Amino acid sequence: MSAFIHNLAINLALMRQLFLVIHMFYGDNLKILRTSEDISQEHLAKLIGVDKSLYSRYEKEIQLIPIKHLITLCNYFNVSLDYIFGFSSDQCYTEIIENPTTNHLKQFRKEMKITQDKLAKFLNTTHSVISGYERGRYLIATPFLYQICAKYRVSADYLLGRIENPKYFK
Repeated sequence: MSAFIHNLAINLALMRQLFLVIHMFYGDNLKILRTSEDISQEHLAKLIGVDKSLYSRYEKEIQLIPIKHLITLCNYFNVSLDYIFGFSSDQCYTEIIENPTTNHLKQFRKEMKITQDKLAKFLNTTHSVISGYERGRYLIATPFLYQICAKYRVSADYLLGRIENPKYFK
C-alpha cells in the first residue's frame, strides 16, 4: 500500500507542475477589466452563454476558458488576446479582424520550420489535432495557443487570424 501512496504523491506533484506550466494568468486581466468598468460576473457569464459560477471559475482560472469565450470577451472589452494573456501591455491593436475566416498557424509553423509532428509533440497531442486546427475544423485549445505564443513569442491574435501584424513580440 505504501508504494501506491508514493506513486499517488508523485502523480499529484507532476499534476501540480503541469498546472504551473499552463497557468496563463488571463484571469487577473479579465477581473481588472470587469471591475474597472463595474460589470458583474453574471453579465459576462450571460454574454458568453454560461452560468455565473462557471464564469467565476474561468476568472479564477480554476477551469480553462475556451478560446471562443476569450475572443468574445476580448471583443466586448475591445482588447487583444495578447493583452489578456499578458504578452503585450498594449490593450488593443488598431485593426482587429472581428470574424477571421482563416488562421495563421500553418503559415507560422512553416516559417519557423516546425513540422506538425514536432508541434504536436511539444503540445503533447496528435498530428491530426494540429491538422484540424490548421484547417479550421475547430479552434485551437486555449492552453495550446498560450504555450505556442509563450515559447515562440508569437501573437495569439495573429495565429488566430485576428490581426496581420505584429506577428512577434520583442
